[in-house]
Amino acid sequence: MRVELTKYRVKAGKSELVDEWIEYMHNHMDDVLMNLEGEKMFVETIFREAFNDVEYLYWYSVQDDNHSEDKISETELDEKHLKYWEQCIDKTFRPEDMKAEIVMIPERIRRAMDYNNE
Repeated sequence: MRVELTKYRVKAGKSELVDEWIEYMHNHMDDVLMNLEGEKMFVETIFREAFNDVEYLYWYSVQDDNHSEDKISETELDEKHLKYWEQCIDKTFRPEDMKAEIVMIPERIRRAMDYNNE
């Protein structure tokens, strides 16, 4: 299983658009959860931080190691998500991947997440 936490900087002046993006995700949660199933994503969480007048989004995820990186999703949700991404995420900032020093997931939960047994 792959556990990741990555920090992205939001473009200046795009905070309201990030609000809209997050609201869109909340309003389409059924579709979001279906997409996660297809990506073999067990958990995906977005955190938000404002620090020294700069806004950041943090993506935390727990995903099956055997997911397909080549799978290109073309749903309306994906297109909308990518549009928000392009408008909001500052590409001049190198995303910061945090190092997972320890992953604490009880064995019964790990077994429940094991796609290989399906």
